[in-house]
Amino acid sequence: MDFPFGHKVYRLRARPKTDPYSGEQVPGDWSAPEELPIEGAFVAQTSTSMLGDATREQALESKSLYCDGALDIRKGDRIRDGEDGAPIYSIDGIPPAADTNPWTGWTPPREIPLTRGVG
Repeated sequence: MDFPFGHKVYRLRARPKTDPYSGEQVPGDWSAPEELPIEGAFVAQTSTSMLGDATREQALESKSLYCDGALDIRKGDRIRDGEDGAPIYSIDGIPPAADTNPWTGWTPPREIPLTRGVG
């Protein structure tokens, strides 16, 4: 898909680091995440809600990432909607599976829920 008025969407993934207790490689280093431009993807608004109490006010924004069904997206990844400085959204749940048509092998695009908290 080509979007003449779209902008690039990036998948950010924490780089592996060594667990000091087990010595195994585990994800978790967000100081310089791996960046993958996602071709043919876009982010669309779904909802915004305000949460507040006596000492704090916070806005929660929900959006959806629409992308190729075969794209490698995991729980814990983050999505940046544009170049550096653009909003970054979290994939908090388990992304839906990439279904494949058993007769044709076609994989439809996926909708992946995203969230971002401000405040």
